[in-house]
Amino acid sequence: MALSKRKLMLKERPRQKMLTRARGHGNDAAFAAMAINARLGHSALGGWMGLSALNFRTLMKRHFPGARLPVGVRSCLARPKARSLEWDELRHLLLSHRAGRDLSEIHMAEIVCTACLGSNHLWEDLGLFNRKELTALMRRNFPTLAARNVKDMKWKKFLYKQLCIMEGIYVCRAPSCEECTDYHVCFGPEE
Repeated sequence: MALSKRKLMLKERPRQKMLTRARGHGNDAAFAAMAINARLGHSALGGWMGLSALNFRTLMKRHFPGARLPVGVRSCLARPKARSLEWDELRHLLLSHRAGRDLSEIHMAEIVCTACLGSNHLWEDLGLFNRKELTALMRRNFPTLAARNVKDMKWKKFLYKQLCIMEGIYVCRAPSCEECTDYHVCFGPEE
């Protein structure tokens, strides 16, 4: 077995254990991966996944009653004041496209906004195991927004591009993405 597959299996075990406590909501698997990796410092989220302590406890109780998280980083990731307007705009964008099926979509929007402030690929900053999980999360929670990503643009770049479009800002000099010299930066595999 390849080393990367073995590492993935080792990372996946705590999530599977946590999922035995799950209530069967659509975001359970994503929240389990995020909570464990945030608590262990393996994401950009901090121990409370970018939520307030109260919202984090509420989310955990609702999705995983009685589950215990690994001991590790417990601090809440503080949102930089210089980027709070950016965070608010991202939250507004996501919430305006939420599916409306579950209250956890609001928590998910806040978690995604916080992860967008990280410096890696969005799926990594969220503590997910691959980009496919992020794509499923976006389709489940923000389906009309996800449907706009027809060319499979990398999610963080896509979200910021949507903010620019909302503001009427078009900074690309190429007439289309396919003609841009940085095409590979925005599109293509992240793994």
